[in-house]
Amino acid sequence: MDLTLTDEQLSFQKLAREFLDREVVPHRMEWDRAESVDPAIVPKLAELGFFGLTIPEEYGGVAGDYITYCLGMEELGRADSSVRGIVSVSMGLVGKPILGFGTEEQKQDWLRRIATGTATGCFALTEPDIGSDASNLTTKAVRQGDEYVIDGQKIFITNGTWADVCVVFARTGGPGPKGISAFLVPTDTPGFERREIKGKLGLRGQATCEIFLTGVRVPASAMLGQEGQGFKIAMYSLDRGRVSMAAGCVGIICGCLDAVVAYSKERHQFGRPLASFQMIQDMIAEMSVDADAARLLAWRAADLLQRGEPFGVEASKAKYFASEAAVRASNLAIQAFGGYGYIDEYPVAKFMRDARVTTLYEGTSQIQKLLIGRAETGVSAFV
Repeated sequence: MDLTLTDEQLSFQKLAREFLDREVVPHRMEWDRAESVDPAIVPKLAELGFFGLTIPEEYGGVAGDYITYCLGMEELGRADSSVRGIVSVSMGLVGKPILGFGTEEQKQDWLRRIATGTATGCFALTEPDIGSDASNLTTKAVRQGDEYVIDGQKIFITNGTWADVCVVFARTGGPGPKGISAFLVPTDTPGFERREIKGKLGLRGQATCEIFLTGVRVPASAMLGQEGQGFKIAMYSLDRGRVSMAAGCVGIICGCLDAVVAYSKERHQFGRPLASFQMIQDMIAEMSVDADAARLLAWRAADLLQRGEPFGVEASKAKYFASEAAVRASNLAIQAFGGYGYIDEYPVAKFMRDARVTTLYEGTSQIQKLLIGRAETGVSAFV
């Protein structure tokens, strides 16, 4: 694995940081308090190419490699994780499976619009009673002639109220993972209802909702992949999503580190700057090492993915370590700021609230440990 970034990668990183520092960072607390990111940011992100990273040019993307993708997610995480989620779900969890499993018609239609930011997507797997146990979901899709009729409920769906298309996972066959299929459902389809979830601890600016599917009719051509491939598609998406998540968590760690370094040089106690105190430097050192370690884990998984080699276990390791490290870094940052860290005049409290959910979604830390343990022992702890 070559750790030297190319001129193109460095140029994109610089451009992304400058753009986000100008267009996102000044507004992130306002969006957090309002519990809503300004939708006007979407076409601006698209113009810079965020939604087209790793998507071929023939489908409206800007191509690019997975290290560049990680650099983009890191900069988004550093700026505002609510905005990162808009990109990583629409382009990652929705665009990537369309690219991997979609028909040419689906690619030319939905993938092209997602890559250019003219449409956004959401990924509907989780249900009120089904979280980590995704193979036992209860939403059903029943074949009726040339259509499927979908009934069920989904929850904690990122981009849900914004999305133009939803990847819905539903049971088309018997129990277990082989009975699940995936569908591309336009969100304006009759019977598709969305209710926004407010009052979240973190990612408050990100649109999150419940979805109610009541007699939703879609043509058979709306199926993504083959019947019974839904669970495989979900895991395909989540493996790639964990690389994105790890990179976004690196951004949170770096955001905390930048904030503490700047504050510790400005703030004086006992007649000298906080940066001169051993315990503050201890906190800074811990964050710095965690940032480097998490970044390298994310890049390793991205490099394997780019080369077409197995990367799932490495993605789990990266997501597990980076998300837990982001929680540690944000906690240390608040401690370094003291009372000022507890109010939203400074960004570290938001970093902590946003970091906390990264240990939960797209596979909890406990699920990642079981995946890693299975790889190490050859014995599955899953029922």
